[in-house]
Amino acid sequence: MNRHYVHTQIGYLLIIIYSFVLAVVTYQVIISGFDLIAAWVLVLIVIVMALFTTLTVEIDEEFLRIRFGIGLIRKKLALSEIKSCSIVKNRWYYGWGIHLTPRGWLYNVSGFDAVEIVMKSGKKYRIGTDVPDELEKALCQSADIK
Repeated sequence: MNRHYVHTQIGYLLIIIYSFVLAVVTYQVIISGFDLIAAWVLVLIVIVMALFTTLTVEIDEEFLRIRFGIGLIRKKLALSEIKSCSIVKNRWYYGWGIHLTPRGWLYNVSGFDAVEIVMKSGKKYRIGTDVPDELEKALCQSADIK
């Protein structure tokens, strides 16, 4: 696979929030003694951190690939099916993570900048990024969009 574009965005605020929660729960476990529920919460926080604190975007000859964290959560879009792409700003209440918004599916770990992709089928996707100009340029060139 010859990659044309690879970029990983780190969700620093998410890392800070999850680390704070992890520290609070760990402190509670230390002062209160072992608690099965607290242990499960600790495990859950570590799993969420591994899955959702980074977003990697790759473009090769055929596909746009979006991957969260360690790669268990991913999406692949065929470049030949992309109709258009443009830089957009997400509203603050769209939040972070993966979910459906009024503007289509959102994949985001930090900030409000994104590139909106419209597929030939009419489906829309927004990919959050800290380098929207670079992503839009690479995507439009790779998908041969004028």
